[in-house]
Amino acid sequence: MNAPARRVRSRVALALAVPLAAYFALSGSSAPGHAAPGRAAPYPPSATGLALEAVVSGLESPVHLASPPGDPRLFIVEQRGRIRVVQNGLLLLDPFLDITSRVGYGGERGLLSVAFHPRYGANGFFFVNYTDRKGDTRVERYHVSGDRNRADAASAHLVLRVDQPYANHNGGHILFGPDSMLYIGMGDGGSGGDPHGNGQDRGTLLGKLLRIDVDHGDPYAIPAGNPFATERGMRPEIWAWGLRNPWRLCFDRAAGLIYIADVGQNEWEEIDIAPARSPGLNYGWNVMEGAHCFRPAKCDRRGLTLPVLEYDHGQGCSVTGGLVYRGRRIPWAAGLYFLSDYCSGWIWSFRYANGAVTEHKEWRLPKVKSVTSFGEDAEGEIYVLSQNGSVQRIAAAPGDAPGR
Repeated sequence: MNAPARRVRSRVALALAVPLAAYFALSGSSAPGHAAPGRAAPYPPSATGLALEAVVSGLESPVHLASPPGDPRLFIVEQRGRIRVVQNGLLLLDPFLDITSRVGYGGERGLLSVAFHPRYGANGFFFVNYTDRKGDTRVERYHVSGDRNRADAASAHLVLRVDQPYANHNGGHILFGPDSMLYIGMGDGGSGGDPHGNGQDRGTLLGKLLRIDVDHGDPYAIPAGNPFATERGMRPEIWAWGLRNPWRLCFDRAAGLIYIADVGQNEWEEIDIAPARSPGLNYGWNVMEGAHCFRPAKCDRRGLTLPVLEYDHGQGCSVTGGLVYRGRRIPWAAGLYFLSDYCSGWIWSFRYANGAVTEHKEWRLPKVKSVTSFGEDAEGEIYVLSQNGSVQRIAAAPGDAPGR
């Protein structure tokens, strides 16, 4: 999954056998209360106090990790179409779910995430986002079987299907918000430069953050508060728009914020942050790439929400969005957002408060090769996934003292 440091504008000719994040690397007015975006300046690693602890290895292209509420097990998504279980520190031989026969795998396509229902312990429902054999996005609901470590593969129930015009920019992250709604990150449909203008077209689901209610209606209902629920010609599922290829979202429930890492085109990677209950934000693509005009001749910034942090391709090639730490093992790290870059492999963190980024630092840790995702267990501890098949946990270094 090696990737060049610069993206090209068009990726249509790339073979589908190219691994997932190599595709990410090749594809490439502020909201109220938002300061100008922070610029990540190059600097040597200087922060100590953290370590990476090996959890499991030998996985095949892991791209997501999650846990049901209150459940100590780890569920790890393999891009080819399996979900594996780590129980008591051991990787179980049999997968929790195997839908490889349904999944179109290669490049950015594949099984991309899993989300457990907030009441999973009572109803056994979980949801997956994957690319089917026709290249289109499917969000499906499944049910656990009588064996808690095996899903019922025959219980598939289609929730949402979205046509994909190109092979890249699948987005692919689903997660439940603090409001118990299911959020779905959708890329702009692919190619390069958003040739169909999907990011700014509210009549399509591509290039959007969607919000749906999977507890009412079949297959879902439109939640109250969605900004275009009653607007003719606009998709009622839309919560926010103007996204290029959001690669990992997270909610910080303690602060009431949503974080979106959006992969850039040729020059800029970005992190967007907004109040979780702010509907209808426009994050700018393809008017903007990061905080910069993508096409200067057609650049109207009015009404756009700019990123709070960006970095250029001298520091990486494809942002891998992370999580806000709310675990117990590293008390001094509470509230820090951790992120990485697929090509560079560094681990950065920052704190976001009062509309500004503070305490931005790079941790003096071994570089992680080909970081595909971060994950969180039921206790709020954070994990780093690598395309090489390993999962590591962010832990306190001996002495448990943060670097300053």
